[in-house]
Amino acid sequence: MRNEQEMMAAIERFAQKDNRIRLVTLEGSRTNDRKAPDRFQDYDISFFVTDMEPYKTNDHWLDSFGRRLMMQKPEDMELFPPELGNWFSYLILFEDGNKLDLTLIPLDEHEEYFANGDGLAKVLLDKDGLVREQPLPSDRHYWIQQPNARQFDDCCNEFWMVSTYVLKGLGRNEILFAIDHLNNIVRPNLLRMMAWMIGLEKGCDFSLGKNYTFIDRYLPPEDWQALLSTYSLGSRDHTRQALQVCHALFRRYAKTVAAKRGYVYPDYDEAVARYAQASGLPSV
Repeated sequence: MRNEQEMMAAIERFAQKDNRIRLVTLEGSRTNDRKAPDRFQDYDISFFVTDMEPYKTNDHWLDSFGRRLMMQKPEDMELFPPELGNWFSYLILFEDGNKLDLTLIPLDEHEEYFANGDGLAKVLLDKDGLVREQPLPSDRHYWIQQPNARQFDDCCNEFWMVSTYVLKGLGRNEILFAIDHLNNIVRPNLLRMMAWMIGLEKGCDFSLGKNYTFIDRYLPPEDWQALLSTYSLGSRDHTRQALQVCHALFRRYAKTVAAKRGYVYPDYDEAVARYAQASGLPSV
């Protein structure tokens, strides 16, 4: 596997030689001092170019960065509609194990890029002096945020309301329906509530990482193990047990957040319990 110096040299060498590339930035975890480096980090690069079309005509120019094992062009797919507007991206896996996420951006959109970015950006090359002040990469955009009263209630409402969908799926023996709602809505709101609690205890000047990667560092060991148990969903009984664990954890964390923030803990869980009993669904 090529090391970071070799990869960056190949990227910068190509950009220096191509006059259509006027500005180059590095984004993501490689700009974040709080993120410990590892060999799995992507190279998130943006080229700001004067003309996009020549690059999109063929992919031969990408050979300069190494032998490709697999590539995806999200803005050139039919099943998954593009989301980047005028931008065009290449997600490239190389034979040596490196990964390059390369985005082409029209040069005249560079101000929008810096104004609306997530803060994790570093200028590598600026041929025309367009960036007068070098941005200081920061993950502040991803720091824990404390909820206001409405956001707290919305989280509780969503968690408990969608729990009824899981219960309904279990009652119908529609296991995939139940699992889908637990995975995509119920547990993410539990994680959100846990993050709010961590922020209250530890402060809000840090990130828990993408997909709450580092949340285990801040949870009591028994709560971490309980959370992990909710990912065992291979049967109806396992899914019911996972939902019950989610309920117990959410109830405890939400009540603590409510007390510390001076909010009212809503009685949605009691309403769901009555609904389950009236409908003959599994107990919560």
